[in-house]
Amino acid sequence: MPDLTDPVEERLARFRAERLLPALYRERVPLDVTAWEVPGEPVPFAEAVDADFTPFEVGSAYGPPWATTWFRATGTVPEGWDDVEGTAVEVVVDLGFSDTEPGFQAEGLVWTAGGRILKAVEPMNQAVPLDTSSPARSGAAVDVLVEAASNPHVLEHMTFVPTHLGSRATAGKDPLYRLRRLELGLRDVAVWELDRDLFTLAGLLLELPPETQRRAEVREALDRVVDVVDPQDVSGTAQAGRDLLRRVLDKPANASAHQLYAVGHAHIDSAWLWPVRETVRKVARTFANVCDLIEREEQFVFAASSAQQYAWLQEFYPDLFERVRGHVRAGRFVPVGGMWVESDTNLPGGEALARQFVLGKGFFSSELGVDTQEVWLPDSFGYSGALPQIMAAAGAKWFLTQKISWNDSNVMPHSTFRWEGIDGTQVFTHFPPVDTYNSELSAEELARAERNFTEKAVANRSLVPFGHGDGGGGPTREMVAAARRTASLEGSPSVRLASPVEFFTDAQAELPDAPVWSGELYLEFHRGTYTSQARTKRGNRRSEHLLREAELWAATATVRTGAAYPYAALQAAWRTVCLQQFHDILPGTSISWVYADAEAGYARVAESTGRIIDEALRALLGSGTSTASANAGPYAVDGVPALAVTPEPSPFGPVEAQPDGDGFVLENDLVRVRVDARGLIVSILDLVAARELVPEGRAAGLLQLHRDVPNRWDAWDIDRTYQRTTTDLVDAVSLTAVEGGALRVERRFGDSSLVQTIALAPDAARIDLGFTVDWHERQKLLKLAFPLDVHADAAASEIQFGHLNRPTHANTSWDSARFETVAHRWVHVGEAGYGVAVSNDSTYGHDITRASAGVRGSTTAGATTTVRLSLLRAPLFPDPDADQGEHVLNVSVAVGAGIPEAVAEGYRRNLPLRVVDGVGAEPVEPLVAVDHPAIVVEAVKLAEDGSGDVVVRLYEAYGSRARGRLTVGFDVTDVVETDLLERTVDPAALRAVEGPVAELELRPFQIATLRLSR
Repeated sequence: MPDLTDPVEERLARFRAERLLPALYRERVPLDVTAWEVPGEPVPFAEAVDADFTPFEVGSAYGPPWATTWFRATGTVPEGWDDVEGTAVEVVVDLGFSDTEPGFQAEGLVWTAGGRILKAVEPMNQAVPLDTSSPARSGAAVDVLVEAASNPHVLEHMTFVPTHLGSRATAGKDPLYRLRRLELGLRDVAVWELDRDLFTLAGLLLELPPETQRRAEVREALDRVVDVVDPQDVSGTAQAGRDLLRRVLDKPANASAHQLYAVGHAHIDSAWLWPVRETVRKVARTFANVCDLIEREEQFVFAASSAQQYAWLQEFYPDLFERVRGHVRAGRFVPVGGMWVESDTNLPGGEALARQFVLGKGFFSSELGVDTQEVWLPDSFGYSGALPQIMAAAGAKWFLTQKISWNDSNVMPHSTFRWEGIDGTQVFTHFPPVDTYNSELSAEELARAERNFTEKAVANRSLVPFGHGDGGGGPTREMVAAARRTASLEGSPSVRLASPVEFFTDAQAELPDAPVWSGELYLEFHRGTYTSQARTKRGNRRSEHLLREAELWAATATVRTGAAYPYAALQAAWRTVCLQQFHDILPGTSISWVYADAEAGYARVAESTGRIIDEALRALLGSGTSTASANAGPYAVDGVPALAVTPEPSPFGPVEAQPDGDGFVLENDLVRVRVDARGLIVSILDLVAARELVPEGRAAGLLQLHRDVPNRWDAWDIDRTYQRTTTDLVDAVSLTAVEGGALRVERRFGDSSLVQTIALAPDAARIDLGFTVDWHERQKLLKLAFPLDVHADAAASEIQFGHLNRPTHANTSWDSARFETVAHRWVHVGEAGYGVAVSNDSTYGHDITRASAGVRGSTTAGATTTVRLSLLRAPLFPDPDADQGEHVLNVSVAVGAGIPEAVAEGYRRNLPLRVVDGVGAEPVEPLVAVDHPAIVVEAVKLAEDGSGDVVVRLYEAYGSRARGRLTVGFDVTDVVETDLLERTVDPAALRAVEGPVAELELRPFQIATLRLSR
C-alpha cells in the first residue's frame, strides 16, 4: 500500500520534530539536585523543607508506586540571560513522563524555598516560569523544591486488566520513574509562537474541505514556512516564518461561523484510579497551574466545581486558597456546579442530593461570596429525572453535561434544550457538542463541535471546556494560544474565552423556546455502576437513613429538652457521605484503596450518628426500666406512630412455617406462601384477592448466576450479552424451619455459598427474604428473580423524591437500551387495580421485563412480568477483589400493593424500628405530623444558620396532587416556605398557616421545605 499522507503534513511533522522543538530553548543549564523520599504518606512543605536531602543524579530512578519524593534544585541564572530579547527564563522538569494522558502518572508541585507555590509540572506542562514569582535576572540564585508524586499509571494504554497497583500494600517497592530533567531553560518566545501557529493551521488544513481556495492557501503557506525557517538559525528566522503565516491567520471567520465559548476547565475526579488523599494534591497542583495562567493571560477564565475540593485547598494549602479567593473576586476563577462533589445522581437518595447543594452552595457562599447558577456534571453516569426540581430548588438555572454522548445505542437529539423533570420543572440544559470536557482547542475538536451541534437552524452557540482533566492539570498556555488564534479565523468556528455564565446567558437569549426533553437522562452505558462494590452501596444507603434518624431525634431532643444540637458532627457526617457519592466512588469504579477508605468513612458515620441517636433518645426518654421503640419513618410501623417513640412492643408474633409435603407453607390471614424442597417459592396466593401470583411452572425468589464479562469497562458496564449464559441456582444444601418462624435455605455454587431466609410478616401481605452471601466468584452477576402473574406495561421505580415509570417492553431502541435500570428502595408492577411491590435495603440495579425468566417451560411469558434485582457483581478492573467476601442483603415482596403500599414498604425496609432499653415509659410525640399519606416528611432538622428554627422537608410521593395539613407539635411563631438552602421564597406548596397548622397543596412529586420559627 502506498503512503497516502499529504506530503505537506509529513514535511511539517518532521520540521516540527527536528527543527522547532529542539529550538524552543536557546540555552539550558543543569541545576544541582538533591532528594528526599518520604518514608510514608505525604507530608506538608514545612516538614519536607527541613528534611535530610541527599545528592541525586538526573537520570536516576526514584519513586515506588504511590510514594512521594521531594527534589531540591539550586543554581544561578547565567550571565546575560535577562538581556536576551524575546526570551523567558524557566525551570524545566521532566519527572519521567510518558506521552500518554496527563493526570494518570507522575506529577509534581513546585515551591520556592520560602514556601510559595509556583505551579505544577505534568507530562504536557513541564515549564515553571520564574519571571513574575522568583528572581530571573542574570546571577540570581534559583532554589526550588519539587514534590514529586510517583502515582502509577493504572490505565496505561487503556488496558483493563486486573492490577496490583490499586493499593499501596500490593503495588510493590520498585521505582516507577526516572528523573529525566531538572534544569534552567531560556525559552525562545518567537519559536514557541511559531509552533503554536503551526498547531492551529496544520489542524485547520485537515478540517477544510478539499478543492477549496482556503485549503489551498493554508496548505501553501504551511509548505513555504518550512523553507523560510533556516534549520541552521531557527531562532533568527522564526519570526519570518510567523510573518509568512500571518496572511492566512489574519483572515477573519465567516459571519455564520459557529460560536464557541471556551471555558478553562479541569475535571478532577475526587477519587478514581488514585485515593482521595492524592486528589487533595491534584487539586493543589491544578489550581496552582490555573493561578499562574490567570496571572499571565488576560481574558482567560477558569471554572471549577466541587466545593469539597476548595475546602481541601483551604485546609491543606491555605496560601494557595487565598490566591484562588482573590481570583474568584476578580471573576477569573469561577466556582461552578454548587454541589459538594460532582456526584453520581442515580444512586444518592433525595435528601442526600439536596445536601450536595446545601453543603456546596453554602461553602461557596460563605467562603467565596459566590452563588452559583449552574449545575456542572460533565462526567456522571446518567441523570435522575428528579434532578431538575432539586437543581431549581437550590437556586440553579442551568445544567451542563456531555456524558450522554457516550450512549451505545441512541444519539441524543439535542445540544441545547430544556430538561423537564418528573414534577414538571424545566432547566435550561447544554450538552457541549465538542464531545469532551478535556479539549485542547484543536481544529479537529472545534470542527467536531460545529458539526455535532444539533440546533443549527435556530441557534449558533456552544460551550467547549478546555484543559487536561480526569486526573487534573487544567488548561495550559498552549491552549490559550490556540483560543487566541481561532478567535476569528476563516474556516474555523470562532472561539471566545468566556465564563459559563456568559455562555448560558447568551445561549438562553438566543434560544428562548428551546426544545424539551422529559424524564431521566438515561446513560446507555455503564449500567454495571448500579451494582458494583455492593458494600459501598450498602454503606451509602445505611448512612443516609442513619443521618435521617440522627437529625430527627437530635432536633426533637433540642426542642423538647433543650439539649444541644450537634451541628458540627452532623455536618461532618454529611460531608463524608456526600464526598463518597462522587461519581467514581459510589458507582463502584475506583481502585481498592478508595473502597478501603470509603468503608472506613461509613464506619465513622455509623459511629457518630449512632452516638447522636442514642444520646438524643435517652435525653427524650430519661432513665428507667422500660424498652421503647423509636420510629423515624414517615409512616406508622407496628403500632408506633410516624416520627415518634412509644414503649409498647409489637402485639404480633411470628408466622410459623408448617411442613407441606417435602416443603413448607407460610400463611397468615392475607397470603399463603409455598416453598418447595429446593427452597424456591412456587406459590404466592393472595387470599384476599383469591389470586395466584407465581405463574405455573415458575419459581419466585430464584437466584440466577450469569457470566458477566463486559467488552471494555469492567466495573462500569453490564453488556447485554450477559443474558446468554444463565445458571438457575435451584439446588439447596438444606431447607429447615428455624426459631422465629422463618425458613432457612443454604446453597453453594462455584466458590461461593449463601444462606437465605424466607419469612412471612404476621400482620401484612409481605414476604421478607434475607441473604447472607459469602461471594467468591469472578466476572459473574448474581440476580434475584420474581416472575409474577401480572401484565404490567410499565414498572414504577423509586428515585429521589418520587418515582419513574419505565416500559417493560422493548418497542423502540430507547426502550431496548434500558435493559438494566436503577431504583432506590422499591419497584412496583401492576395492572389496573392490582400490583406487587418489591423493596430492598441496599440494592439499586434492576431489570423488569415481560420476557421469560426463571425456571424454564412457561407458556404465559406475555402475561408474566419478571422483576429481577442485581445483587452482586465481581468485576476485575480497576479493583480485582471487588465485592469478594460476605454481604448481607434484604428484600421484601408486598402482595396486592399499590404505589402507596410500595412507598411505605420502602421506608419500612430501610428504617426499622429502633429499640432502646433502660429508659422511661412515657411516649415521645412527633415534632410534626401530616394527615395525608402522599405527603411524606423526608427530613426534620434544625436550620443551617444555627438559629434554632426547625426545618421540615416534604414531598408528594404518589404522583398525584395532594392537599393536607402539617400540624406542629411545639410552640411555633412563624411558618415560611424556603428553598433547599433555607432561603425564604414565594409559597408554592404552603397555602395558609393558622396557629400550629399549615395547609399544604402539592403537585405530583413536588418538594416543599418549611421553616418553623420558635
